[in-house]
Amino acid sequence: MPGTIDARLAELEITLPEARAPAANYVPFVRTGNLLYVSGQIPANEDGSLILGKLGDGMSIEDAQGAARRCGLFLIAQAKAACDGDLDKVSRVVKLNGFVNCTGDFADHPKVVNGASDLMVEVFGEQGRHARAAVGSSSLPLSVAVEVEAVFELA
Repeated sequence: MPGTIDARLAELEITLPEARAPAANYVPFVRTGNLLYVSGQIPANEDGSLILGKLGDGMSIEDAQGAARRCGLFLIAQAKAACDGDLDKVSRVVKLNGFVNCTGDFADHPKVVNGASDLMVEVFGEQGRHARAAVGSSSLPLSVAVEVEAVFELA
C-alpha cells in the first residue's frame, strides 16, 4: 500500500526518476541525526539528456523553471532512496539552495528556483515550505542551467 506522499505523487501524475549515482568523489546524501543533506542535483530530461543553458543568453525563465523542477524531482528521488523507499519519513523540507547558470546582468534567480520550490510544496504540502537561497553563477557543471541541493528533516 503506497504511503501518503507516494499517493500524492500519483495524484499529481508525477513519476520520480531513478536516484543517480554521484559523478565524482562524494555521496548523494548524508544523514546526520534527523537531518538529510542531499547533494546538488542537476537537471536531466526523461531520456537522460542534460538540460543545458545560460539565463540571459538565450534560455527562457520558463525553460529554466522546468529545469529546476527536474532538479527537485531528483532531490525527492534521493530522499526516497535515503528513506528506504518511504517518503512519509520526510517530515519537513528545511532548505533548498539553488544555483542558476547566468550572465552577470541576469537578476531573476528566485523565479528560476521557484521551479523546485513550487514542486516541494505541491508534493509535501505545508511541510514542503522551506528556507532558500537562489544564487547566480557564471558556470555550472557540464553547462547545466540549474543545480539545486536540499536539506530535509526526517521523522
